[in-house]
Amino acid sequence: TELSSQKKFDEIKKANQAAAKKLVEDQFSSSSEDDDEDEVKQGKILAKTFTIYASQTDGGANELERTRQYLNEAFQSGAMTCLICIASVKRNQAVWSCCGCFCIFHLVCIQKWARDSLFLVSSPLTDDDFGKKDYPWPCPKCRFEYKRSETPSKYYCYCGKVENPPLDPWLVPHSCGQICEKEFKPSCGHKCLLLCHPGPCPPCPKMVTTTCHCKKAKPVPRRCSAKEWSCCLPCGRTLLCGQHNCENPCHGGDCQPCPRVSKQRCICGRQTAERLCASPQWQCDQVCGKPLPCGNHVCEKVCHAGPCGDCPRSGKRSCPCEKTKFTLPCTEDVPTCGDSCDKVLECGIHKCSQRCHRGPCEICRQEVEKQCRCGKHTKRMPCHKPYLCETKCTKIRDCQKHQCRRKCCPGNCPPCDQVCGRTLGCRNHKCPSGCHRGSCNPCPETVDVKCNCGKTVIKVPCGRERTIKPPKCKQLCSRPPTCHHSTQEKHYCHFGRCPPCRQPCQKTLTCGHLCPVPCHDEALVKQTGLHQSAGPWEQPSEPAFIQTALPCPPCEVPIPVECLGQHEVSPLPCHSASPYSCKRFCGRLLDCQNHTCMKECHHVTKLNSSADGKKAGPECSQCEEECTKPRPPGCPHRCVLPCHPGDCPSCLQMLKIKCHCKLSMLYIECLKLTSADLKEKELLISCKNQCPKELPCGHRCKEICHSGSCPLNCNQKVKLRCLCKRLKKEVQCSKIQEGQVLLECNALCKEMKRKESEIKEAEAKAAIEEEKRRQQAELEAFENRLKGRRKNKRRKDEVEVEQSSWQKYKNLIMLPVFGVAVVMV
Repeated sequence: TELSSQKKFDEIKKANQAAAKKLVEDQFSSSSEDDDEDEVKQGKILAKTFTIYASQTDGGANELERTRQYLNEAFQSGAMTCLICIASVKRNQAVWSCCGCFCIFHLVCIQKWARDSLFLVSSPLTDDDFGKKDYPWPCPKCRFEYKRSETPSKYYCYCGKVENPPLDPWLVPHSCGQICEKEFKPSCGHKCLLLCHPGPCPPCPKMVTTTCHCKKAKPVPRRCSAKEWSCCLPCGRTLLCGQHNCENPCHGGDCQPCPRVSKQRCICGRQTAERLCASPQWQCDQVCGKPLPCGNHVCEKVCHAGPCGDCPRSGKRSCPCEKTKFTLPCTEDVPTCGDSCDKVLECGIHKCSQRCHRGPCEICRQEVEKQCRCGKHTKRMPCHKPYLCETKCTKIRDCQKHQCRRKCCPGNCPPCDQVCGRTLGCRNHKCPSGCHRGSCNPCPETVDVKCNCGKTVIKVPCGRERTIKPPKCKQLCSRPPTCHHSTQEKHYCHFGRCPPCRQPCQKTLTCGHLCPVPCHDEALVKQTGLHQSAGPWEQPSEPAFIQTALPCPPCEVPIPVECLGQHEVSPLPCHSASPYSCKRFCGRLLDCQNHTCMKECHHVTKLNSSADGKKAGPECSQCEEECTKPRPPGCPHRCVLPCHPGDCPSCLQMLKIKCHCKLSMLYIECLKLTSADLKEKELLISCKNQCPKELPCGHRCKEICHSGSCPLNCNQKVKLRCLCKRLKKEVQCSKIQEGQVLLECNALCKEMKRKESEIKEAEAKAAIEEEKRRQQAELEAFENRLKGRRKNKRRKDEVEVEQSSWQKYKNLIMLPVFGVAVVMV
């Protein structure tokens, strides 16, 4: 038993030692190989990212240094660190990039940062101020402010085209692999040509033909990012004073004010002073004082030009309520009209009930039924006073743990103001953030982790110092270059051969430009035809590669070349620069001055050197179209002439239209109708008859045929009677509709009504008495007729009726029977 146990122990020991040795060998052997593979892969991805920028526009490498730095940091593990959780950003994690400093954060971290920032800003606010303003939250690095609505909720790539970009090892981390196409800042009309990338976009590399600031020099091709340039000649533009020219060198923007001094008069011309030539217009302190046309007042303006104008108190002036206008002398004040004010009060619901008055209206004191802010209680109170109840809000705040407990809360409960205090994942500290839902952020404390040589140090969150890998050494390689360059590209210390030189060749080509392609002094070339096989049985050998210097490729420097039709100037490669057709329409103005040549871009012979460059030549087409110029507004007829220059002749056709009331048919010249203004059209379309429309009151409209709705102020005289129909009065129909006129009965009407009621009561009583007498007479006559009948009935009652045998002997039979029954009971 002991031998078997010892044998098993030795076997397990050997297996563990072998596994440990293999793990160490794999780690050390794969580290250098992985580094080399990663560097090669990184170089290919960077070259692919800059392909369009470098090949199509010949962009210089110095303009891409800043973007290249961001891309290098995106590839290196631990180089991109989230400044919120102090943890490295991995390829498979959702991130968010700031548009100000381009710093990258974890999406979860920036969302928590935004919530905490909004909580800190809104926590000292009162209940009345909370929710009335959209407070911003800042970027943790550059403090660029974002709105509450701009809080990121989804994971996008750098250019913002693809949501949740897939993980691809041959793309830049968190990139979609498509062209960026972001607008350059400042905007120049072009878009970024790089693939989706982190960091800022490089300067615009497009070639444009532009002149200097003063427009004196000839246009030259320049980069769009540096298209503003100065010829250093004197500007020569006329300054604002209109007397001197700008003497500064060619510059952009507006010229500086004129520095000279001259004697200048004020606007009214009374005073003269020495002032800067740049500000010739100035006012003195004297009041005008000229008499106004009314003869009662003088002009109170200070030093002005031109006539003083009419008296401000002349013409029609309105009363304080602006319902009545008065034409009074300028020496008299406008009186009040005596009508109700009817101005809307501050509450916006009720109107002022006072008479026309000067000054502001009083506050609204009308009692209304108001609802509190939370909507649970109502109360009658003055309209100008707010109503807040004492009910406390029972809603759960965003932390889903605590209640709001605010009085009369309208529903916009603020974030929870309590501290979380839960133990973090590091098991050493507690969460200092406000009360929140879900898991807490990582511990904000950091620990230093060093590389093997100790020269490179990274900070990791507390609790992760035992699981994270040490950082790579960032010391530069010091080996001499093997190509024609004096210095090699900067790269970090490594094992094995140095990576291929990727610097631009910069050799001078035959055309005079420098070779922009990467260094090709040590290119690997496959050798073919060196070994002939002896027969089909011989195994094929592996291809041999040798390092050799390749010749420079054809020059691809863009040269501005104008197309045949002079539409555009495009940069073409230097080795194939020649005039070409841009495939657009010619676009030159034909003799008709309305259409352009629709031929493809072609050469045009200039008959005169001073002729306009946009005018058609003998090679252009001839216009055969009809006239399509727009007619005057409202004219439905077409021009009778073929396509011609200048304006079309006036339309003399007649239009058949109905009048405003739709009863008469009018014939009007098209020219008169289209050239008339609104008032003239109103008169032209009117049939000059009375409007047939009926007002809401039932009367016919008194206006002449007109457009729109009829006026509601009916002036028809109608009779108005009191309730007893005795009094009557003629008033306007509009006043009756508005309820302003009401005819009431007077004292005489009431006295006559009382007498009529007394007479009616007396007549009713007499009728009742007469009815009683009539009924009594009928009763007596009926009784007299029944007297003879009563005597005959009495005689019949006196005759005896013979009884039956049962009626005679029923008492004798029933008494003994009842007696026997009683005895038995």
